[in-house]
Amino acid sequence: MRSHPVPMIAFTVLFGTALLAQQAQPPAPAAGQQAQAPRRIASPPGTAATQVGGQYTKTAPDAPERYTGGKWIEVTYGRPILRSRADIFGSGAEYGKKVRGTDALWRAGANNTTRFVTEVPLVFDGKKLPAGEYSLFVDLKPDAWTLVFSKQPFQAKYDPDNKTETWGATNADPAQDVLRVPMKVATSPTSMDQFTIAFVDMTQTGGKLMLWWEKTMATAAFTVGS
Repeated sequence: MRSHPVPMIAFTVLFGTALLAQQAQPPAPAAGQQAQAPRRIASPPGTAATQVGGQYTKTAPDAPERYTGGKWIEVTYGRPILRSRADIFGSGAEYGKKVRGTDALWRAGANNTTRFVTEVPLVFDGKKLPAGEYSLFVDLKPDAWTLVFSKQPFQAKYDPDNKTETWGATNADPAQDVLRVPMKVATSPTSMDQFTIAFVDMTQTGGKLMLWWEKTMATAAFTVGS
C-alpha cells in the first residue's frame, strides 16, 4: 500500500510557521516589571491649516456641495506645554527670554524651525508675501510682537556645527528676512496650556493668523493677494 506524505508536509509547515511566529514575538517583561510605554515628545508637533479662494459647487442637482479651487495655507510647528509654569513670557528686560533663550528671535513653537507654506500670495500690513514656503519667527517685545517671514534654509536634524541654517530660531539671519509684520497683542481671560497657532476670523478674502499661549494672544491680519 502506498504512503501519502501530504499530511506530514502540512504538519511540518504548520509547526514551522507556529515556531516562527512564536520567535517573532518580543520577550515578555520579567515578573514584577511593567512594559515600558513609548516615549512621548515633550512638545508634540502641530499643524494649523486653512483654505481660501475656493467655492462650494454641485456636480449634480442632488449631489452634496463640494469645496473646490481653494488654496492651502499651512503652518507646522512644535507645541510646548506650560506644565504649571506661570508668566511664560516674563516682563521688563526679561521679556521673552524664557521662550527664546539666547536667540534674538522666538521660533514660535518648539524643536524644529516653524514653517509657513502658502499656495497663494498674501498681503500683511499692506506688504505682499509671495506664494511659497518660509520659516516663521517672532520678535518679542512687551506689547509689541513682530511676525518674521524668512527665506533662510533650515535644519531637518540638529547639527551644532551648522551655522548657516536655522534650528528653531538659532542662526536666524536678518538679511534673509522676506517680511516683518507688526502683530496686535491682547490678553485673554482664558489661559491656553499648550501653545497654539490658528487661523481665525477667516473669510473668502482673508483672515488672521493667531498665536496663543497662556493668556497672551497675538494676531496678524492678512488678505489674499493676486
